[in-house]
Parts: sequence; structure tokens; C-alpha cells
Amino acid sequence: MITLLRIELRKLLPYRAFWAIMGLYVAVMLLMVYYSSSIQVNGQPLGTELYNFPGIWNKLTFMGSFFTMLLGILVMMLITDEYSFRTLRQQIIDGLSKIEFIQAKVLVIVVLALISSLFLFFTGLGFGLAYSNAASNSNVFQDATYVVYYFVQAIGYMAMALLFAIIFRKSTLAIIAFLIYNIAIESLIQLKLSDSIDKYLPNKALSALTPNPTRQMMDSLSGSITEMLTPQQALLPAAGYILLFCVASYLILKIRDL
Repeated sequence: MITLLRIELRKLLPYRAFWAIMGLYVAVMLLMVYYSSSIQVNGQPLGTELYNFPGIWNKLTFMGSFFTMLLGILVMMLITDEYSFRTLRQQIIDGLSKIEFIQAKVLVIVVLALISSLFLFFTGLGFGLAYSNAASNSNVFQDATYVVYYFVQAIGYMAMALLFAIIFRKSTLAIIAFLIYNIAIESLIQLKLSDSIDKYLPNKALSALTPNPTRQMMDSLSGSITEMLTPQQALLPAAGYILLFCVASYLILKIRDL
């Protein structure tokens, strides 16, 4: 495993798209967190309420969930480049098995999820300690498990991206299909199903790991209740989907000619 990770890091670290996407992720997240305090609710600035513990962890990971697709796009670019430049074929010829190829990409996914999760954790800790009111500081790590939920969510979306990359092999096709599925196709499927069923669909189950902190207020204003899994309930379906995406990626790679 260590050898596979070293090989992947040698390919990843000089990759300009990696630094561009991660830089964009960090910059936009920091700007969002900083400027979100000026948002007004009922005519009053949100202010330091955003940064108070323990609520900051749910709010921060919910913001971060909007950018997990960026990580998925990065994974698809990494994998489709292996097809475009025929490095996958060469690695197989040199003795790398197909399952080791999938294992190597899963390791990269875990590393990227860990990096983004640690970034969110230290961002929350920094902004919270700097701007929250003193009374909330006794609850610094309460609800910090939302960062763990975000970690699982990031792995889930990147594992889905792995599957799309293996299926389509071309970066443009894979990215378009990935975005269309997550933005449109699953939403259309949800319209045909009841909440009690569609809450187990991949995108909705993964989204439930970092719920909208204002969902209850929005439901009360609209007069309808949206049935969703709690983050704890979503962990098992999310883990199942991660395993399914990885196994399906391997099986497709195994039976398909390179």
C-alpha cells in the first residue's frame, strides 16, 4: 500500500491541476467563511453567530459539501489522464494488476478527503476561537464529528467520480456525466419517489452527512417537512455506496480492454 501511495504521490504532486483545484477550494472556502458573517437574517447581521461553537462545525461542513464535486472532478482528471497518455496500459504491462490500480486511486481519494477534512477542521477551529463569543468556547469540540461525516462524504463523491472516470475514460465526458447525474438525473428520480425511499439514493444519502443547518427553519416556513436521513443514519448507506462504486470500478476495468 505504501509503495502504491508513493507512486501516486509522484504523479499527483507535480500535477498543476491538483494545485489549481486545491488552491481554488481553499481560497473560496476561506472567503465564504469570512464573508458569511455579514449575511443578514431577519434584518440582523449573522455576525459572530456563525462562528460560535458547536454550531460552526455543521455550518462549515455544509459549506464544504458544495465543493466536494471539485475533488471529484480532480479525481476524474487524474484517472482519465491515465487513459489519454496510456500510462495505465504501460503500468499493467510493467506488472501492476488492475486491482492494485484501483487500490492506488482509492488511496489518493482517502488522502484528498483527509487533506480537505483537516483544512475544514483547522479553519473552523481558527475562525471559532478568533471570532466566537467567549461563552461558546467551552463547547469547542462538541459536534466536531461533522468533520468526520464530511470526510466520509468526500470519499463517497470521489468514489463516484472514480466510477464515472472508469466508465467514460474521457475527462470531458466523465465530468459532464458526473455533473448531470448529481445536478439533474437524481433530482428527477427523486420527484418520482417518496421521501422515505429517495433518501437512500446516492446523492441524497451523501448529502445527508452534512445537512443544511437551516433546513428545519426552511421546512417550517414552507409548511412541509423534507424527510432525510440523519448524519448517523447516513453513514451505513454512504459506506455501502463507497464499496459499491469501488467494486464496480474494478469489475469494469477487469473486463474491459485497455
